Amino acid sequence: MSEKVQGPKSYFPSIEAKYGRTIDEWIEDLRPLAGRKHMDQVAHLKEQGMGHGHANALVHVFRAEHDGA
Repeated sequence: MSEKVQGPKSYFPSIEAKYGRTIDEWIEDLRPLAGRKHMDQVAHLKEQGMGHGHANALVHVFRAEHDGA
């Protein structure tokens, strides 16, 4: 029996469904912003039409797993 995904990653299925891009594509989109402030990264995603909650969840995971900042 698999565990239910919790935390920011629980938003990933709805992010992919709503915006038509995979999480990996969004992560690649954020890579040039590595090292920038959290809210700068969120603002970048919001400029592309993503809602604040989804952007915040994605940036949280990006910073924890890919950013190094």
